[in-house]
Amino acid sequence: MSNFKNNNRRGRFKPNGDRSFRRNGNGHKPNGEFSNGSAFKRRHPGKNNQNAAKLVEKYNDLAREALSNGDKILSENYLQHSEHFSRILISQEISRIHNVNESEVDASNQIKVETKNKETEDTTSK
Repeated sequence: MSNFKNNNRRGRFKPNGDRSFRRNGNGHKPNGEFSNGSAFKRRHPGKNNQNAAKLVEKYNDLAREALSNGDKILSENYLQHSEHFSRILISQEISRIHNVNESEVDASNQIKVETKNKETEDTTSK
């Protein structure tokens, strides 16, 4: 007696109606407009970047260990990873400073507007 368990297996290749690539009518992906000025946001922001300092330390340690074992190529690879995460740290610091400065400017502008409004109210009430 034959057992037909394999009849319900998925095919080896995906069919033409690949569901992971949905087109919006004009042949482009829905979010496919990534230019330099676009507001691109990651799905999980900070997932890799939140521990950038730890990752820099980790890859520096791995590079040091690889170099002590005599593997210069692996050591260089780890140093490149470390450099990547140190650049992420620098960009995070720059954006944090920019946001702090921007909020200080917004606060000072708000104080100026409130002061002008109060002066206007005082002159109209006289």
